Amino acid sequence: MKDVVSELLRDHIYKMAASGKRVDGRAPEEYREIKVRKGYAGNAEGSARVDLGETEVLVGVKMILGEPYPDRPKEGSIVTTMELIPMASPTFEAGPPREKAIELARVVDRGIRESKAIDLGKLCIIEGEKVWIVFIDVHVLDYGGNLFDASSFGALAALTNAVVPASKINGEDYPLEVEHHPISITATKIKDVIVFDASLDEDRVADARLTIATDENGHIRAMQKGLKGSFTLDEVDYVVKTARKLADEIRPKVVG
Repeated sequence: MKDVVSELLRDHIYKMAASGKRVDGRAPEEYREIKVRKGYAGNAEGSARVDLGETEVLVGVKMILGEPYPDRPKEGSIVTTMELIPMASPTFEAGPPREKAIELARVVDRGIRESKAIDLGKLCIIEGEKVWIVFIDVHVLDYGGNLFDASSFGALAALTNAVVPASKINGEDYPLEVEHHPISITATKIKDVIVFDASLDEDRVADARLTIATDENGHIRAMQKGLKGSFTLDEVDYVVKTARKLADEIRPKVVG
């Protein structure tokens, strides 16, 4: 019975999307309302809460002193973690990070890292001895679809809100310099129809997913394909063009 209900839901969502109007009334390329509140967590070096429709995430940035990697003695580092708590969705389980959480963290991290949003060289304090390590911790408060983009928006917003705690080494705190502003845009394919910013039900019936992060110059900085389905070359080209356009519209809402 469950499989029958799922297939009926899938057919309904597909037919609506194929007609150019989704179940929630949006157009195929239309994003849900985005709300960004920076400085949400007082004990973090930087933080932001992002609401993307019914999806809610809280991102905190913490900076600690540590040693650089031996092969990169002049650079600090970034560590991104993702927490999917059961309160956010009945499909999330308590315990160590699972495959979905690891994939989400990697996609968020890659967009920040490959765009060189932060110059890791500027996080070096003493070459080979002491650097700043930037922890980006993403906490999903409510899963209502499209966690990839909501989490990426939250990470960028929190970084632009962050302060380097130089007072820990007898200096003066100063704003963390964010040099580039990557925006991730996720396309979801249901049968032969592509929609952007999938709702929860669209996420559940998706065949394929493609997330593309572009910077303010339109350069592709990261790309991640998910699920078992595929995209044609023409479809990838369409997603890239649309991702650039949507990123330009969304970036000011995230960066502020």
